[in-house]
Amino acid sequence: MTAVHAPHAPFLPDAWESLRGQDHDGWEWLVQIDGPHAPVTAALDACGAARDPRVSVAANGTAEGPAVTRNVALGRSRAPLVQNVDADDVLEPGALTALTAALAARPQAGFAVGRARDLLPTGELREHALPLDPGPLPRGSLADRWLTEPGRYRLPVHPAGVLWRRSLLLALGGWSALRGMEDTGLLMAASAAAPGVLVDADTLRYRKHPGQGTAQATEFAGGGATDSADTTARGPARRPPGVARDPRPATRLHTVPLSPAPDHPNRDTPPTLTAPAPNPHTAGGLAWSK
Repeated sequence: MTAVHAPHAPFLPDAWESLRGQDHDGWEWLVQIDGPHAPVTAALDACGAARDPRVSVAANGTAEGPAVTRNVALGRSRAPLVQNVDADDVLEPGALTALTAALAARPQAGFAVGRARDLLPTGELREHALPLDPGPLPRGSLADRWLTEPGRYRLPVHPAGVLWRRSLLLALGGWSALRGMEDTGLLMAASAAAPGVLVDADTLRYRKHPGQGTAQATEFAGGGATDSADTTARGPARRPPGVARDPRPATRLHTVPLSPAPDHPNRDTPPTLTAPAPNPHTAGGLAWSK
């Protein structure tokens, strides 16, 4: 799933291509739009994602910020496994296969994560050595390796590329209400509650660019501002820079309430991103709610 606001719409075609290139093809892409939707729907139309039945697009209708937007998408999900892909990042080839296999091999693990490489504006990929060895991540191990001192701040793994068991996400309340640290708060809570697994593979390309949210506090402003555009697609949408107009019909769009009921008509049919093994809902003594 991907939470996206208008300034990041031009990056969506790359995220889409990274999904199309996965050798694990049992996935559905839930795109949740925060704030004005027109540039996002235009980008999805232009790259062809809107015409793939595995792509489901919905809009908040308001600007709520990344945590709320991801949690709305989580509420739309049905699969037992949830992979977050930020709009400006891309998955490495084979990422879904490696991560789902890791969870299949370790039914008690609540999440799986691999190495992340920086994707620089030049296209260069910059690698980072991790302070952890591949394999099981015992409860609390990520907090033990989290450096928070000024000038030495470092997370042991990248929180943006985690594959989650949906049951654990729900038990933790989804993404945290922490400005600029929504995924970090979730990752540390998850590590305290359940074991995980670190795969010996590159799974995420983390795009470095001037407008990314971690470098600019004003991104995803939130606050419930209303989308000035109608939240139903009607005619050609305004195009973001670098996205060509597509003559075919615009993306079908619907607005999802912030707390959809289980039988809400905007919920999607069950996707098929699953690990090839049973998925018990206990880990380390913690019961996960379904």
